[in-house]
Amino acid sequence: MGTLHYAPVPEETGIFPFPKDMPRMSEAEYWETYYEMPDRTYEWNNGVLEERPMGDKETFLMYRWFDRLLTEYLKTHPVGEMMGMEVGFRLAIPGNTSVRRPDLALILKSNPVQMNRFDRSYGGIFDICFEFLSDSKPEYVERDTVTKKSEYCLSGVREYFILDRKGWETAFYRLRGGFYTPVMPTPDGLICSRVLPGFQFREEDLYLRPSENKMAEDPAYRSFVLRDYQKVRQGRKKAEKQARKERQRAEKAEQQAEKEHQRAEKLAAMLRKLGMDTD
Repeated sequence: MGTLHYAPVPEETGIFPFPKDMPRMSEAEYWETYYEMPDRTYEWNNGVLEERPMGDKETFLMYRWFDRLLTEYLKTHPVGEMMGMEVGFRLAIPGNTSVRRPDLALILKSNPVQMNRFDRSYGGIFDICFEFLSDSKPEYVERDTVTKKSEYCLSGVREYFILDRKGWETAFYRLRGGFYTPVMPTPDGLICSRVLPGFQFREEDLYLRPSENKMAEDPAYRSFVLRDYQKVRQGRKKAEKQARKERQRAEKAEQQAEKEHQRAEKLAAMLRKLGMDTD
């Protein structure tokens, strides 16, 4: 991670209120003691230790589906790499310094700061952050929908997607002119990323979660989902089409031969009737 220069723990500014029941500590103590805790995941917000909330089954299922969708996109368009909450990044904005660990995040290859293979934290600003909302406590909802949204926006995270398994707080934001503006669906109901050209999904599919095979046949996804499978399938369809044509040609030739045989039999019968030898 390199040499870190720590500032004293700042006083509360009122812009990012501190939860009263969380312990206060310096950033140095957080990095040294809590960043790599083996059994729990913590973030740090301006001197306050914040434990990452536990998810539930529905959140896990949404996470797994969306993670696979991103993975398929990056196979087809290798424009960057994904990171999970194991990797945190530092956000320093006026009046607030925090260390956040998004559920999913993406670093474009064009980003001036890249990660080395054995880095444990990211020294730049993620291009996109994805948070899967936990609503077990009101402060968890506020953390993702208000606090992190402000931090990510002011730090330059270009897109921020909040994914709520109940659908109440699901929202998509794009940085424009220094502010987050909502990403609105297209007339076809698609949420499209500009940071990841061609990456798109239907909001309803976050909850329906169609299989990869179904998405490979869906116009919304087939440009990047299971491309190898599609090539094999298209090759099989092409071979089957060619085989059908060959069978049709063979059947047509057989029918033509049968017609010629019948015509010859008819002619032979006429000749025999006239007393002519047909041998």
